[in-house]
Amino acid sequence: MKLKSLLLATFFAAGLTAAQAAEGELSIGTEGEYPPWSMADATGNVTGFDADVGTLLCAKLKMKCHFVVQAFDGLIPALKAKRFDIIISGMSITAERKKQINFSVGYAELANMFVVKKDSDLAGIKDIDALLKSLDGRTVGVQAGTTHAHFVEKRASSAVLKTYDTLDQMQIDLASGRVEAAFADASALQDFLARPDGKDFQFVDVKVLSTFDPTLGEGIGVGISQENTELKARIDEALCELVADGSIGNTSQTWFKTDISRPCQ
Repeated sequence: MKLKSLLLATFFAAGLTAAQAAEGELSIGTEGEYPPWSMADATGNVTGFDADVGTLLCAKLKMKCHFVVQAFDGLIPALKAKRFDIIISGMSITAERKKQINFSVGYAELANMFVVKKDSDLAGIKDIDALLKSLDGRTVGVQAGTTHAHFVEKRASSAVLKTYDTLDQMQIDLASGRVEAAFADASALQDFLARPDGKDFQFVDVKVLSTFDPTLGEGIGVGISQENTELKARIDEALCELVADGSIGNTSQTWFKTDISRPCQ
């Protein structure tokens, strides 16, 4: 979209590629269209939980930071191409992603849930196995390139999977009846339920945690280039301190009304 192109053009015009980043500066790739994790406005200002984590991390590292907006499924390719230094974009740590990039320690985790119409026969299901079986032949919306997409592909392979570039696109199709269910993290879908177009929808009362299936990852982490081991060590230390002192928990209360911080293992 135009905003992303404009921001990237501005970023590169300033010469702020990862390869050219000045000492003490860090560029952060983020989606910008996944509330309340990451939102970019028309001026290029990035807000949300991811932005707050980035700000906290950079303050702890004593580095100046720049945010770069990039479509979610392009974040890993862009990091590998050195268009920015790290990713902070609600990205779950998974075995597949670790084949391409490195990750920090997990610093946050939130339940994943399905949303359906209130009068759907899926609405009253409370058992995860029964829910997954009931998705056979039904159209399920997910955001492309996410752990949610991989989970549905694996655990509900008979469902008709429909992928979207953004959460908003998926929610538009959900509201219009073009998909029967949507699957994402609970916080992102709660935003939809709070809007007028979500008034006829509800969560299925089944929380899907990462411990249920490895495709859902090992919590949310910072994406880092595999060769940048020194930066990973510094980020790991900083994140563990920010979790331990309550900083990440406090900012998650602002955006999610609950503490989603994940203690260092």
